[in-house]
Amino acid sequence: MGAALAIWGAMLDRLFFPLIAALFLAMVALAAVWPQGLGDRSPGPFGHEPVQRTAKVQAAMKRETEASEQRLRSAREAVADMQARTLSPTQ
Repeated sequence: MGAALAIWGAMLDRLFFPLIAALFLAMVALAAVWPQGLGDRSPGPFGHEPVQRTAKVQAAMKRETEASEQRLRSAREAVADMQARTLSPTQ
């Protein structure tokens, strides 16, 4: 019975390690061709221009930034105005 278990264990190693090697190679290949999200372009024929680098998205991001800055300026002006009224209520 002990010899049978030893053979069974050896057979699992003969199956396990090649499967792990194949899985490793598949993961490396997948990492080479998987889209890189919104970051840098993937290498070779698999990559594409990142969405954030297109002119349309750049313009939208600029509009959002300007609108955010305008809202921030308006809020600061409103707070300054309220503080000025609090300090000099006679005006």
